Amino acid sequence: MRIALYQPDIAGNVGTIMRLAACFSIPLDIIMPCGFPASDKQLRRAAMDYGDRAETVSHANADAFFDARTEAGSRVVLLTSSGTCALHEAEFLVTDALLLGSESAGVPPDVHARVAKRVRIPMTPGFRSLNIAVAAGIALHEAMRQTGTLPE
Repeated sequence: MRIALYQPDIAGNVGTIMRLAACFSIPLDIIMPCGFPASDKQLRRAAMDYGDRAETVSHANADAFFDARTEAGSRVVLLTSSGTCALHEAEFLVTDALLLGSESAGVPPDVHARVAKRVRIPMTPGFRSLNIAVAAGIALHEAMRQTGTLPE
């Protein structure tokens, strides 16, 4: 199991997700470019002292990310408000990469077309989306629960 971020815009969200990845001992993939400098103060503050303990892999672009996932025999599951499958109905594999789009634009159509599954987190009608760090935590927990990989 791993989390992947497509061209994230907000340093604080990436830092929070780095902390999430460290706490659950899962890798974090970041598909470049990011909308902020790697030295961003908000990134360091949100990651706290967990940032150095997160296994983070940067990919130059979406092609490099998808090539790496294909080589590893891993499928990519996109979390999207337009997902065709509700999170609680999705079946996850221990090798899945949970992909989240940028805060401002999500992912482009060509990335949508390349994923194995599109999953949405059900919400009260009238609401469009969650913060990506919150969505990552909800989805990761459900995927790890299903695959029996939650830490004790």
